[in-house]
Amino acid sequence: MNVRFDFSGKTVLVTGAASGIGRATVEALVKAGAAVGIADIQGDEADAFAETIRGQGGAAIGLTLDVRDAAATERAVEMLEDELGPIFGLVTAAGLSRPAPAESMSEASWDLVMDTNLKGMFLSCQSAGRRMLAHGAGAIVNIGSVNSLGGFAGRSNYCSSKFGVAGLTDVLAIEWGRRGIRVNAVAPNGVDTPLVRQGIPPSFVTEVLDDRTPMGRMALPGEIASTVLFLLSDAASYVTGSMLRVDGGLCSGFYTHRQGADLASAALLRDGVYSE
Repeated sequence: MNVRFDFSGKTVLVTGAASGIGRATVEALVKAGAAVGIADIQGDEADAFAETIRGQGGAAIGLTLDVRDAAATERAVEMLEDELGPIFGLVTAAGLSRPAPAESMSEASWDLVMDTNLKGMFLSCQSAGRRMLAHGAGAIVNIGSVNSLGGFAGRSNYCSSKFGVAGLTDVLAIEWGRRGIRVNAVAPNGVDTPLVRQGIPPSFVTEVLDDRTPMGRMALPGEIASTVLFLLSDAASYVTGSMLRVDGGLCSGFYTHRQGADLASAALLRDGVYSE
């Protein structure tokens, strides 16, 4: 990517930052001069990533964080400001999926996904937002999904949480807009990360996902990261309350022979819940 932004002197917290979209966002922010808090439930991986960045001359701190824990979130944000200075930006990339047909989805699976993807996002926005409000400036980018806009078989928990991301983003934009804080979200299509590749059958990628996407492929993590940096930057100074689709044209309308009936889960396929 050739997009260039300047975040010199700015501190940004990224949750879910040890892998996937979060990791790509951290890499892009560091290249743009930001000091970055790398928050992840996998604390050892967050620390190792931060150490690598510092070894390359960047400013970063690793933070072990379960975003479902309000007290831990407060401690992480406080530590970030103590180490790297006042927080300017937040990117909420922490999230997970636990697919199952709606009729057999467990309460534990529902709660885990909702608590991580939506409650955890709210707690991160609340903790960082309080400090941004005190500083009188800031920008937040929440990682939603095309499933913030429409459903996906086998993922009633995930889609409900991502619809919630859209609502939360709108409300925070309304409440905080006059107080100097912009709040936006991105809605990616499938993103080509190891976790996504592990979670869906290979045939679904080629026969369904690529087929129904006008650009004919999944997004690269860096393509999502560059959009996140745009929304954090002054180039988006009059953008708030938006859910920006980064979907390769998917939501413009897709038609495939499967018509969305495939549950698209490697785990459920192995367990015999459905067949290809």
